[in-house]
Amino acid sequence: MRVGQARSEAARWVAEYAREEAGYRGAFFSGSTVGLPDGVELSPHSDVDVVVVTALSDPPLGPGKLRYRGALLEVSLMPWRELSSTDGVLSSYHLAGSFRTDAVIDDPTGRLGELYARVSADFADEVWVRRRCRDAVRRIERRLAALDPAAPFHEQVTGWLFPTGVTTHVLLVAALRNPTVRLRYAAVREVLSRHGMPGLHPELLDLLGCRDLTADRVLRHLGELARTFDATAEVARTPFFFSGDITQEARPVAIGGSLDLVENGLHREAMFWIVATFARCHTILAADSPTLHEELAPAFRAAVADLGISSGADLAGRAGRVTAFLPRLWSAAEEIIAGRADSTGPLAPVCR
Repeated sequence: MRVGQARSEAARWVAEYAREEAGYRGAFFSGSTVGLPDGVELSPHSDVDVVVVTALSDPPLGPGKLRYRGALLEVSLMPWRELSSTDGVLSSYHLAGSFRTDAVIDDPTGRLGELYARVSADFADEVWVRRRCRDAVRRIERRLAALDPAAPFHEQVTGWLFPTGVTTHVLLVAALRNPTVRLRYAAVREVLSRHGMPGLHPELLDLLGCRDLTADRVLRHLGELARTFDATAEVARTPFFFSGDITQEARPVAIGGSLDLVENGLHREAMFWIVATFARCHTILAADSPTLHEELAPAFRAAVADLGISSGADLAGRAGRVTAFLPRLWSAAEEIIAGRADSTGPLAPVCR
């Protein structure tokens, strides 16, 4: 399916299912398809992110991943208040990219169009680029500082893994690139190569712990993840914000997408999403099938151990290394900002 057709199906879904909901205020595209030409073939390992804006101050969890007329959609809900300030959107590294181009699906109030007009005009201004980079750095600092040593091990891993991965987002944002989720390490590798800093990429992988992993080892972990994923999708009942990522509909993204990275020589870059998905599976299993949680835990722990982590103390130490790396990361972001004169065109076609 081409991107344009997938977008059309997403708009149909919004018209059919979202528009009549109480508090509905509009919808827009987010994520990896923003900025892609309509004629580009959508990767079978990608979905179309749709954000439905609602007047509800505390909206429920969105539908997550769903298949509609052949298109794989990822639908989430966003409170209207998060879009109330144009400066706030321009300063938000995870929001501004959706309004860099015209990603509005439906705009009954006109507010989304206003955001697009302002954000698209100022998106590349260095003042706003630096604010978005700082937003990403603050997210790293806040989330690493919030690590809870009393939490279950799989939750501690999640709490360390995602802010560590945001180190890539700081650099992607500096280069005006989409801060992609699953493909962040592959995307930042390209950015660093383009900006003459390829040596920084192994350092990012080292912070994650996968710099020296072999493809065979990663494939072994992926095979175990597939087993865990399928078992989890079968028993999952408790809703989590990521539940849509652990379903049979999402399997081509979580498992197929990771295999695609390995087969393309990006096995180290694949470990981020392999471990993230492992940890999410165990969060679900701990709630819905404690027996399976215990039975499948050794495979998860083996994958994490290959990152050099076997305990909460290891996670705390790794978090400290990430925090100590932030000044170097900021210097690299500044270098990218200063040298990105050729990077202000359309978003590169990197799918999540």
